[in-house]
Amino acid sequence: MITFLKANIASLIASVSDFLITVLLVQWCGTNVVTAAAAGTVTGGIINFFIGRHWVFQAGDEKAVRQLWKYALVWTGNLLLNTGGVYVLACQAGLHYTVSKVVASLLVAFLYNYPLQKNFVFSNNW
Repeated sequence: MITFLKANIASLIASVSDFLITVLLVQWCGTNVVTAAAAGTVTGGIINFFIGRHWVFQAGDEKAVRQLWKYALVWTGNLLLNTGGVYVLACQAGLHYTVSKVVASLLVAFLYNYPLQKNFVFSNNW
């Protein structure tokens, strides 16, 4: 249960960074919503990897390269799911991009990221 709570705190920190980058790019730079969402997801993914590796799952340094590759594989799915979710919700369904970003991020975080990070990326079983 502690690991789950720590993972959610890490996810929250990464998500705030992700959301801020997305909003800044859309509002201040005029970037396309889907492109901004992808850039935010990249930023959040990098932050989440380092927090997850060092604080949440306390992974040892001897497995760093292997974990990075596994994380990159999972994160690629995360990027596609988040960006696709924003595209469907904002561009197709007409929801505001911030609502689309939050809904997509929450669904992906709970149903995809946490289980795969816990059981694949930072697991000792792989």
